[in-house]
Amino acid sequence: MTKTASIIGGGVIGGGWAARFLLNGWDVRVFDPDPEAKRKIGEVLANARAALPMLYDYALPAEGALTFHSSITEAVTGASWVQESVSERLELKHKVMAEIQAANPGVPIGSSTSGFKPSELQQGATDPSKILVTHPFNPVYLLPLIEVVPSPATDPAVVDVADDLLTSVGFYALRVRKEIDAHIADRFLEAVWREALWLVKDGIATTEEIDNAIRYGFGIRWAQMGLFETYRVAGGEAGMRHFMEQFGPALKWPWTKLMDVPEFTDELVDLIADQSDDQSGHLTIRELERKRDNNLIAMMRALKQQGNAAGQLIKTHQQTLRPELEATKPMLSTRRVVPIDWTDVNGHMNEGRYGQLFSDAAEEVMAYVGADDDYIAGGNSYFTVETTVKYIAETHAGESVDVWTTVTVGEGKKLRCFHEMKRTSDGELMATCDQFMLHVSLESRRTCEPLPHVREKVEALAALHAEE
Repeated sequence: MTKTASIIGGGVIGGGWAARFLLNGWDVRVFDPDPEAKRKIGEVLANARAALPMLYDYALPAEGALTFHSSITEAVTGASWVQESVSERLELKHKVMAEIQAANPGVPIGSSTSGFKPSELQQGATDPSKILVTHPFNPVYLLPLIEVVPSPATDPAVVDVADDLLTSVGFYALRVRKEIDAHIADRFLEAVWREALWLVKDGIATTEEIDNAIRYGFGIRWAQMGLFETYRVAGGEAGMRHFMEQFGPALKWPWTKLMDVPEFTDELVDLIADQSDDQSGHLTIRELERKRDNNLIAMMRALKQQGNAAGQLIKTHQQTLRPELEATKPMLSTRRVVPIDWTDVNGHMNEGRYGQLFSDAAEEVMAYVGADDDYIAGGNSYFTVETTVKYIAETHAGESVDVWTTVTVGEGKKLRCFHEMKRTSDGELMATCDQFMLHVSLESRRTCEPLPHVREKVEALAALHAEE
């Protein structure tokens, strides 16, 4: 069944929401009075199309339909979820909420607000129980965190709907226990931002030096451990209690100015803007976005390989994307987008990654015949003993590729697959792999006969693929 989301406000955040929903198979209806909205969302969507599919080992679902509408009433008609992302003006948000609820009574409404509490958004609403905060982080189509903030007036069932819906498109829904101005993450970021302003104003560091302190040091730790787990490790074998005892006294030292804010003078604005221009002015915003996206993809995919933090979330979500193989001749064993971290110094896919791709295809065939995760956990599997790969055409990051597999031998301990990798868009043959595997006992690490149910499916698939 097609799902429909309505996006009210098509700026950077609204455009990111539209991209996240579209690329997960939702239809998206947009309202934004800005005459440039279609172009702006189109540019955000182009970045998302290049980036989001690279996170996963399976193809995303077919993209939904994107439509633009001339009124809020028209945009929210038929929507099962409405995401409000208009400017941070409370009176404007109240007006928008009223129009949404008049046009589509009962629809859940999530607000992207970074500062307002849900109880403030609900003031004067026809049905406050359907309104809550769902605050994302830029780029919305890549970063998984969503702060889900209800008020006491929000229907708990609506919060559950929001949680399930956001999880289904790859988000991590962090439920905020009590509503508070700026929620959780932005309060933390605000503290860091204030201290950074003082460091620049007092001539202690430039904008680039502050960014370097973050990205070369604690920022990498935070990406996979957060704050408290990082400090627990810093406490050594004695753990967090030891850390608190050792560093607790520092809280009384005058290190920070968190309760004090530098005056936002024209001179301070010019100083920071000029330093930022020196730091990054040689790149356009689109180039900076692509650089950011590629770095995020590589980091999150590394975390996925380790099954940690955001990587575990992607790993879990991509299982919902895993297609069921069909017994065709040949069979489409894998479809995916080549990620940025699979390329080498020549700018194309590294030869080792062809082996990865064909190995993934073989594992899908194994799962199809019953040699799946449970089978392997039970002590049996197939080991590759020989491969022959032929590289025919260059493969680049961002390209969607298909692997078509033919089982050429399937008898006893033997399973042999011939894989053809083709570009999805035009079917051009890019590489082939002849892969020979033997069934083994994981206990003895020696060859053995497969269990009967696996042997039968292997033989049936080999017979199908042998037919003229």
